[in-house]
Amino acid sequence: MSKHVQKPAVTLSQADAEALHQGRHGDPFGVLGPHEIDGIRRVRAFDPGADEMAAVTEDGTEHPLTRVEDGAAVFDGPVPGSGHYWLRGRADGAQWEFEDAFRFGPVIGELDEYLLGEGTHQRIWTALGAHVVEHEGRHGTHFAVWAPNAQRVSVVGEWNHWDGRRHPMRLRGATGVWEIFVPDIGEGEAYKYEILGRDGALQPLKADPVGFGSQHPPENASIVRHIGGYGWHDGRWMDERAARQSRTAPISIYEVHLGSWRRRENEGNRPLSYKEAAVELVDYAHDMGFTHLELLPISEYPFDGSWGYQPVGMFAPTIRFGPPHEFRDLVNAAHEKGMGLILDWVPGHYPSDPHGLAKFDGTHLYEHADPREGFHQDWNTLIYNYGRTEVRNFLTSNALYWLEEYHVDGLRVDAVASMLYRDYSRKEGEWVPNRHGGRENLEAIEFLQKVNTVTYGECPGIMTVAEESTSFPHVSRPVDAGGLGFGFKWNMGWMNDTLSYVEKDPIYRRHHHHQMTFGLHYAFSENFILPISHDEVVHGKGSMLNKMPGSEWEKFANLRAYYGFMWGHPGKKLLFMGCEFAQPSEWNHNGQLPWGLLDDPRHGGVQRLVRDLNTLYRGTPALHALDCDPAGFQWIEANDADASVYAWIRRSGGPDPEAVVVCNFTPVERRYRLGMPQAGRWREALNSDADIYGGGGRGNMGGIDAADGGVNGQPASAEVTLPPLSTLIFVKD
Repeated sequence: MSKHVQKPAVTLSQADAEALHQGRHGDPFGVLGPHEIDGIRRVRAFDPGADEMAAVTEDGTEHPLTRVEDGAAVFDGPVPGSGHYWLRGRADGAQWEFEDAFRFGPVIGELDEYLLGEGTHQRIWTALGAHVVEHEGRHGTHFAVWAPNAQRVSVVGEWNHWDGRRHPMRLRGATGVWEIFVPDIGEGEAYKYEILGRDGALQPLKADPVGFGSQHPPENASIVRHIGGYGWHDGRWMDERAARQSRTAPISIYEVHLGSWRRRENEGNRPLSYKEAAVELVDYAHDMGFTHLELLPISEYPFDGSWGYQPVGMFAPTIRFGPPHEFRDLVNAAHEKGMGLILDWVPGHYPSDPHGLAKFDGTHLYEHADPREGFHQDWNTLIYNYGRTEVRNFLTSNALYWLEEYHVDGLRVDAVASMLYRDYSRKEGEWVPNRHGGRENLEAIEFLQKVNTVTYGECPGIMTVAEESTSFPHVSRPVDAGGLGFGFKWNMGWMNDTLSYVEKDPIYRRHHHHQMTFGLHYAFSENFILPISHDEVVHGKGSMLNKMPGSEWEKFANLRAYYGFMWGHPGKKLLFMGCEFAQPSEWNHNGQLPWGLLDDPRHGGVQRLVRDLNTLYRGTPALHALDCDPAGFQWIEANDADASVYAWIRRSGGPDPEAVVVCNFTPVERRYRLGMPQAGRWREALNSDADIYGGGGRGNMGGIDAADGGVNGQPASAEVTLPPLSTLIFVKD
């Protein structure tokens, strides 16, 4: 008999036939396909479109199968031999042939089955999802999905007329995983899962939670994608990545919404593809001196207006910009330019779209059943059940997937604060305390620690970043030291305080002087990134330029001075697209950035300033090596509120020259005696008021000479010209 003839001598009953016809049979492989009965191979087949059915053996002989019952299109009959056969159906003068999916054995192996059953399979995408494979000598696709509370799961697509009766799947023991190998199905086929819940109700057709591709929205079926076999050319970057992403490295991140960075207006206003971005975006960011790109979420999402922050296809790069290999082209291109690529990652919530994870198998499988734990009031989304092992493992595997399969260099985890606290944005009575009666979400904390432990352990050199807006302790400390284990944390407090200051008219700034200094009280409590992100230029907050007070000239000068302050301040840097050339309007995800503004020397000047700030930051160890260490910072002047002047020293901790940063946040030019850490010549490495940046061209003629006789507690001092609304950076010659 053939290798995968079913062992039990099963008699096909009328009840079986009716259950198959009605799509409610829980064990289709137990009755369909080849079975040995009394030493003879019998083949059972189901095709609701056939009036007649036959099995055809390799010698071309047709072996008619008999309809079991008139009302059910189930056929049965002896087929001699043990070799390959296929099925031939007939109806209304038409004839068709197809492979019998029920003659193939399981694909998932014993180890995968064990780990899936245990909920500890760190790379579930290698077992679940849709994989184009050769199985038992035939080309096809292996489908596998976790739905432990289903009575029946079927894969459906055009090839079976979206009829869930035709390809019901095999349940793998206690794993809750259903699988089937469908021959002759390959790359590009659309599919979904039809699930019969344990209550007998059919669920809405579901996209594959581990699907590698999706249809173009608003269509939402999964697409079979072969994700293996890409030829990477980024070996040098991968070898150097750990050093380039360490606490001591210069990290300056260009945050991008890929759909609105640049568009082809003469081609229906379409966004760039991944392949086009691999050239245009990568070249631009590299020319601007950024070390990293950070993309707003690209996991497949149904609603453009969510910007990707409400994903449904966590394992599928959105088809909006191209298929998976083309996304790899973008990552590879960044690496070849010596740049890293970070993805925004959203494990905090997901939308309730019927084709998604919501009540996936008819039960609250991925989300909490209690809306006080499982429903996000702010976003009308669902919250993962982090207390369920399989759900934690699903998300942890997803993090590994992007890092391993796509060589992504880091994950910026969205909305961490909403995960950490059970009462986040909830009133009394709208949340459930933890087992100790507290507000911390202990299961989410454990999950985040697990993600960081696994990703750093399995993918050396990567970085994880928390967008965390509270004072939760030790976010970027190792798990074994009691932390959450992130590599870096966005410094939301610094962003809020400093933007609040620069938005004020300079005449009032002296009353708020320490909004600019307060961040130094905690600047080294975490490994911080200073973020000017998309969140600061949407929802009525105005653009960075229009946050600034005063005349047009003062607005530009304020913004240039603020960027100088930011790049001179301890902490890694992040800037959202368009902010680098002072986009005057809020970001609009439906259009491209206003690139024509670069013809205006004021906007072009801000762009040049950001480019030069990045170059100086990268090339001056004093400005980056101790970004996360208090030894790299010392105040020179923190208290001159009347003049709105700030000055400090940056050090590398090594033999590299020191840098001194001075800011004047009033529209008044000052001649200012400033304490300096050493006597001698100090080069004016950057002046935000320079002509080339659109400023007034005032400054210090390229440098200053510090002499013995200090002020501000420093051993030396110099007379410094501080242009109005400016930042100067001096580096010791």
